[in-house]
Amino acid sequence: MGETTGKAADKAPKKSWFKGIRSEFKKIVWADKETLSKQTLAVVIVTVLLGIIIYLLDYVIELGIGFILG
Repeated sequence: MGETTGKAADKAPKKSWFKGIRSEFKKIVWADKETLSKQTLAVVIVTVLLGIIIYLLDYVIELGIGFILG
């Protein structure tokens, strides 16, 4: 019902979709090198700290279970 077939009908939505994608990519604000390196360093530090915390919790729980079970 109301569907059109043909090459012109198929290309129009794709063209407008690609134009929309292109306009959205123009809106992206990329971080500069200094900001990117600071944020990367922050992520690495938080990841290492979280890994240490998880390791310590695991070790304490293991000791507790070992103490309980004898």
